[in-house]
Amino acid sequence: MQISSDKKIYFLSDFHLGAPNNEQSLIREKKIIRFLDEIKSTAAVIFIVGDLFDFWYEYRKVVPKGYVRILGKLAELTDAGISIHFFVGNHDMWMKDYFQTELSIPVYFEPKDFEFNGKKFHIGHGDGLGPGDHGYKTLKRIFRNPACKWLFGILPPYIGMGVAHYMSRRSRAQTGATEETFLGEDKEWLIIYCKEVLQKNFYDYFVFGHRHLPINHRLNAKSVYINLGDWIRYYTYAEFDGNELQLKTYSN
Repeated sequence: MQISSDKKIYFLSDFHLGAPNNEQSLIREKKIIRFLDEIKSTAAVIFIVGDLFDFWYEYRKVVPKGYVRILGKLAELTDAGISIHFFVGNHDMWMKDYFQTELSIPVYFEPKDFEFNGKKFHIGHGDGLGPGDHGYKTLKRIFRNPACKWLFGILPPYIGMGVAHYMSRRSRAQTGATEETFLGEDKEWLIIYCKEVLQKNFYDYFVFGHRHLPINHRLNAKSVYINLGDWIRYYTYAEFDGNELQLKTYSN
């Protein structure tokens, strides 16, 4: 895809709407919507790279309560002809077809390649990639199993959603300060993953979320790894102007 000189591509991730409570989540949701309103005139494509919600489960006939502002804004943007792509994160992995059918937003469950203006992008949420984290990788296989999703779906929603939000809070508490510190090139799993991928295929940019820490790391002379940070503490995003991808902070 070739984007014109007056258009840009935006990358955002890790909104975790719903956490830690409705009041704080609403403040964050309104800030995200202000940002989306501001970029509407310049956006050619918007990538939401996972964990838009702190938890999401699509029942057969209903979707979780709340989030009407962000869902309405996404519908408005796609209706205006702006292409939006969504990557499933570890907190909203139980997506079905709501985004596709109601919002015209394609949903991806694995990293995917894109090319814009001759620049090659490898994009994904980032969970379960690279070495280590074997416990989570096992849980991910279990949670994505159709039987597991079905069993969760037969729970009354007030029980299922309550358990899910408890587990989300516990997961963040266990991660703790590791989300706030760059661990070094040899210990950052996503950097290790990027270097392994580069041995087989070239990409100008690797773009991930999940880590919650804004990172702009040069992998070699031609390839860069960007981690998008989050919209809980950092309010960071990446912007591609057709030539260069930059990590920026939204301050309004």
